[in-house]
Amino acid sequence: MQKKKAWSVLGMNILSQRPFRLAAGRGNGTVRFNQRSMIYGTLVLTGTSIFSQLVGFVYRIFLSRLIGAEIMGLYQLVMPVFSLLLSLTAVGLTTAVSNLSSEYHAHGDTAAVRQVLRRCLAAFFLLLTPVAAVVLAGCDPISVYFLGDARTQLGLVLLLPCVLLTGIENLHKHTFYGTGNIRPPAAVEVCEQLIRAGAVLGLLAAFLPQNPERTVGLIVLGMILCELFSACTLWILYHRQVGSAPTLSKIQKKGLNRRIAAIAVPIGLTSLLNNLMGSVNAILIPQRLVAAGADVSQAMSAFGVLCGMTLPMLCLPTAFIGAMGLVLVPKLAGSIALHQTEGVRSRIHKAMLATSVITMPAMALLVVLGPEIGRFLFREPTVGQFILPLSAGVLFSCYYSVLVGVLNGVGRQRAAAWNAITCGVVQLGCTYVLMGLPGVGLGGYVAGFVLSCGLGVLLNWRQTALATGLRPALFQWCTAPALAALLTGLCDNLLFHFLLDQGMEGVLAVLWCLVFGAVLYLAALTAQGVHLGQIFRLRA
Repeated sequence: MQKKKAWSVLGMNILSQRPFRLAAGRGNGTVRFNQRSMIYGTLVLTGTSIFSQLVGFVYRIFLSRLIGAEIMGLYQLVMPVFSLLLSLTAVGLTTAVSNLSSEYHAHGDTAAVRQVLRRCLAAFFLLLTPVAAVVLAGCDPISVYFLGDARTQLGLVLLLPCVLLTGIENLHKHTFYGTGNIRPPAAVEVCEQLIRAGAVLGLLAAFLPQNPERTVGLIVLGMILCELFSACTLWILYHRQVGSAPTLSKIQKKGLNRRIAAIAVPIGLTSLLNNLMGSVNAILIPQRLVAAGADVSQAMSAFGVLCGMTLPMLCLPTAFIGAMGLVLVPKLAGSIALHQTEGVRSRIHKAMLATSVITMPAMALLVVLGPEIGRFLFREPTVGQFILPLSAGVLFSCYYSVLVGVLNGVGRQRAAAWNAITCGVVQLGCTYVLMGLPGVGLGGYVAGFVLSCGLGVLLNWRQTALATGLRPALFQWCTAPALAALLTGLCDNLLFHFLLDQGMEGVLAVLWCLVFGAVLYLAALTAQGVHLGQIFRLRA
């Protein structure tokens, strides 16, 4: 009884939305934080995402050491199928849940919020049933002819329950996001990452050595366990919070179905096409490396290092971007519903400025320190290969991701869809043509990554400007943070090599450079009139 009561109190504390107060230090004054604001939600999800990425990063380090680069490459072949299945069934519906929940919540229509989730869950189950049947019936030819390696078959079959649980989890999670209730999904996300790392590494430690197919299957089985926890926990928290809900009239239901379809279909189709192209791209990378002269084992290892080590390391500082996107879409949808045009422009401006001042210095520091960090963490000397162009691609991808969220939030899903397809075609073309050339190798994929992300930024910004009338603040968004980041990178490069020449250990030199670089960047940014306090203002 005591444990049950304790969990009940914990659940109520997570769900409560009372304003957080912090003593201001003078008199009895308090600082009130607006827990429904975009910045507050972004910072909460950023903290969650940073923790999750750190856990995931450490998990990936141990995973790569346990299974090696070749099996990591097999695992990377399976994961695009996971994304593809989610695109077929859940991705468009999660965006519809987030947008419509935010709109109805802004108007105080709680019954409509509940009905949106019900209808989207029903649509998800209807979509998943035939898809799962096709995968089960064709798992052997899919693994051999589509993925290009029969050793992926067991992992492919085990993906199906993982997709089911992930879809349920994401639909409930985006309902929380849409209504501005950030803390429940944030708490569940933290627990999920810990459970995933413990489950996967525990299964591998208990059952290795195994053949490559069973090893990939063990990894996916660990993913199923963590998704089971997340789906059940969010379902319980949601139903404890909302209770029973009245249904809508038949006319409202018909209108609601059309609105869900209008959002979900273009986003779902776009995600499907992008993931198809991404899956083909992932399959082509080792094949085109072989065509360029590498043997199969070398090609799979190079693919595992690039996609399983180098890119995750570069994406680690971008946790803020993903968190901001989750909050930005429903906030923009709510502002559009209330016809708050200036509010829409203000949110976009802050999002673009925050992306610049956080991502630019992170990429500058990783260009200098990334190879040493990669060698220390992964024990792989080639982790730092292509790190300069890849960092530029990651920077572009951050802007691209934010602008996709903007277009989805302001109702321009079709424009975002066409732009995403265009960029995917460019990436696929570069991979196929350039990687097959002797001496180019992985450089062809990297060139396509940078080119496609840069093109996506330009296309999405054009649509954003047309939809909102917002003009770019080039100095604040680009010039000031770029100059500060460039100064930081150059000075840190000199300091890093000086410390190494003086005999300091690489890891200790990296830590000193990170601290010095952070202080220098903030000083250079402030000297140009860009103050972080104006961006991350938490007061109501």
